[in-house]
Amino acid sequence: MSVQFTPHVKAVRDLYRRSLRLALDWAVQRNLWRGQAVYIRSLFDANRNVNDPRRQRVLFLETEKLIDKWKHPDPYRPPTAPGGSKYERNIPPPDLPPPSKHIREAL
Repeated sequence: MSVQFTPHVKAVRDLYRRSLRLALDWAVQRNLWRGQAVYIRSLFDANRNVNDPRRQRVLFLETEKLIDKWKHPDPYRPPTAPGGSKYERNIPPPDLPPPSKHIREAL
């Protein structure tokens, strides 16, 4: 059974995940990041029961501005991920079929 989320819940969840990733960009070590993650969670929980759509929109836009303000110039990427320092390094050779007979004779 799948749970259906409203667009607002999806947007807040996306905003929360982006803020956690942004905090991880600034503090790569997990033990330092964990304290920041707990603080970010407390900020989101403090506004959990806001039901006024206008106030929700204001909070959403303020958080978007903060994320843009604190965006890291060189975000952390795992080395083997696209954009990482080891991405596609030493990739295995392609599995090609053997050359056909007329190509082998030409060699």
